[in-house]
Amino acid sequence: MNLIAAALSEAKTLILDAMGELVAEGIFPAEPLPAFTIEIPADRAHGDFAANVAMVSAKALHMAPRKIAETIAERLNLTGSYFDKVEIAGPGFMNFFLAQKWYSDVIANVISEEKAYGQSDIGSGQRVLVEFVSANPTGPMHVGNARGGAIGDLLASVLQAAGYTAEREFYINDAGNQIEKFGKSLSLRYMQLCSDAGQAVCRECDSVEAVCRRIYGDNGNTAEFPMPEDVYLGQDIIAHAKNYYDLNGSSLAECSEEERRRALVAYALPKNIQGLKDDLAQYRIHYDTWFAESTLHNDGSVTGIIQQLRDSGYTYEKEGALWFKAQELGADQDFVLVRSNGIPTYVVPDIAYHYNKLMIRKFDRAIDILGADHHGYVPRLKAALTALGVDASRLTVVLMQMVAVMRDGQPVKQSKRSGKALTLVTLLEDIPVDAARFFFNLREANSHFEFDLDLAVEKSSSNPVYYVQYAHARICSLIRTLAEAGIAVPAAEQTELSVLESKPERELIRQIALLPAEVETAAKQLDPSRLTKYSVDLAAQFHKFYDACKVRDAETEALRDARLLLCAAACQVLGNVLGLLKVTAPEKM
Repeated sequence: MNLIAAALSEAKTLILDAMGELVAEGIFPAEPLPAFTIEIPADRAHGDFAANVAMVSAKALHMAPRKIAETIAERLNLTGSYFDKVEIAGPGFMNFFLAQKWYSDVIANVISEEKAYGQSDIGSGQRVLVEFVSANPTGPMHVGNARGGAIGDLLASVLQAAGYTAEREFYINDAGNQIEKFGKSLSLRYMQLCSDAGQAVCRECDSVEAVCRRIYGDNGNTAEFPMPEDVYLGQDIIAHAKNYYDLNGSSLAECSEEERRRALVAYALPKNIQGLKDDLAQYRIHYDTWFAESTLHNDGSVTGIIQQLRDSGYTYEKEGALWFKAQELGADQDFVLVRSNGIPTYVVPDIAYHYNKLMIRKFDRAIDILGADHHGYVPRLKAALTALGVDASRLTVVLMQMVAVMRDGQPVKQSKRSGKALTLVTLLEDIPVDAARFFFNLREANSHFEFDLDLAVEKSSSNPVYYVQYAHARICSLIRTLAEAGIAVPAAEQTELSVLESKPERELIRQIALLPAEVETAAKQLDPSRLTKYSVDLAAQFHKFYDACKVRDAETEALRDARLLLCAAACQVLGNVLGLLKVTAPEKM
């Protein structure tokens, strides 16, 4: 239950009921009431909620705003409501102050709902597909993929908590130019190993790493099989070639180039894909679907989309190539669908893929987490979907800015522990998974972010994930210590919660009450960083409360029990938020 929303709704109802009475008695004219807002003011001195109904109604009611506010306030019936008083401020703002009943209900609600607290049903079960990471399976994932993974995974969790049926998907780019390049790279490395010089290296070196060092020591080239610019030069390519060579010898050396590439890709690509799955599992990401681009080629979807676009009337031919009239549908420029050599461009499978999401599999919405370099790509993709009869507003793209990894105030290029290029795996060798997932969600996706590796492992209040986890552990320690002394967390219905009247107590309860609204807003705005910020604010409010209010040695037993139940509620909420983040909630630190 969202008690913030409940109080807002009740305040509106109280105002409307009072105005209805005033109209019925002829005090207010029977005029249509303009829309008014009720908001949480920045300054709590102005109340818990502020309504502008008097200002927006002045013209319709032919009365000064302050007089309108005072007249409405006199008729408000607050008995049994969530409010104990209303004050008029300034030109006519109506400031509502929450009663103790509301604060007590917040705590009781958390205790009652437990792990479900914070969830809502605003999504009404709509099916949403969140696609994120989708790194090329031709090499390891980089740090940008790490940020996209944390953002996409938390966004899917937030959508689920907000009542959507959210699924996670990884799009495997197992077709196209990158696979051609992958095959070419593997073939060259394999043929290097099959050469006289390569066989000598293999005989002398007892590990793949040693082979890599020897080959790279020769600038990555051999006289017979030099490496051109358009290939992958990573050590993983050499490792695949060496492992295949160890298993099968030079059996592919006499094959055609096409056969050799096909065999090496068939061997290496599944291993890379499994590697992606394993690495992401270590990062606590598990997808509902791994969707292969190759299926779109094999089942005729790519050629079918080309024909559908032809039939739409939004294509034309120029210099032997097939172009799409993207500008007519709002994009910045037209683009090529099929090259003059008859080969579709990379965007055609992407169009087919998104058509598959929205029209074949019938998801209500598709959300992509993409790098900021896709800024121009998005309107072109939406233009193509529009030409295909798809409501392009059903596709939302969250553009993610680059991340700079820092250590000692300087950009980091490689892992400190392994000495290898900084990838998702090497990053997790240097810092805990908890820190990675939390830190990558500290900022909105569209903001640049500096990831401080030193701060991520620091055990102090300066480290936000440590600060939040410490708050959870601190509460668990308190509850455990009191239990050992024979003082258990009391039942809500047996606790006199009305004694929680101090500012630190009420501020903590207000922060607890915000979680359902934060989840809903994060889902609506597709901004999961709101949850990390919320958790830091909640931890801060708890620490302030704990430093100001005695629990075990409270003035009365009733106050002790009420504060202990408040601590249990705060612990539950911290655990719920950390659960959404897939960050551990420790009971001891």
